[in-house]
Amino acid sequence: MTVSFEQLFQGRIFSVVRHRSQTPDGRSVVREWVRHPGAVVIVPMIDDDHVCLIRNYRVAVDESLIELPAGTLEPNEQPHQTAVRELAEETGYRCQKMQPLLEFNMSPGITDERMHLFLATDLRPGEPSPEAGEQIENLALPWDEAMAMVADGQIKDAKSLVGLLLVDRT
Repeated sequence: MTVSFEQLFQGRIFSVVRHRSQTPDGRSVVREWVRHPGAVVIVPMIDDDHVCLIRNYRVAVDESLIELPAGTLEPNEQPHQTAVRELAEETGYRCQKMQPLLEFNMSPGITDERMHLFLATDLRPGEPSPEAGEQIENLALPWDEAMAMVADGQIKDAKSLVGLLLVDRT
């Protein structure tokens, strides 16, 4: 099987590549997809009955979405380190325990982005320090209210749906 990659675009965080290959029966296949370094998503449990979500403006959909805190892996950074850093930056919370729960692919039809889901517990409040340009607001909510927001479509972000629904089942 012949495989070739052509980089079409290199951005600050991700790149777009064209992948050419041949199927076992000899047909040529061309696909474009996004190479991404991976990311984390965190379910921050303030206590047994409250979770910290964020309201985050997303340029791609021109909308403020209700999400779990999340962020992209930095070069040479382990997912656990990213989760601790992103939780503090986006919410101000520091945690005593950051438990890995699951790894999943965000949208494997168009990207190789791998998400690392964590559960953060034993939280201590602090001051958030969002990156330049981030418009983030903390939303400390009762767990039942967050799950009602999942059910009625107020939470539309896929990584947040995965995280909330998984923790709700466990």
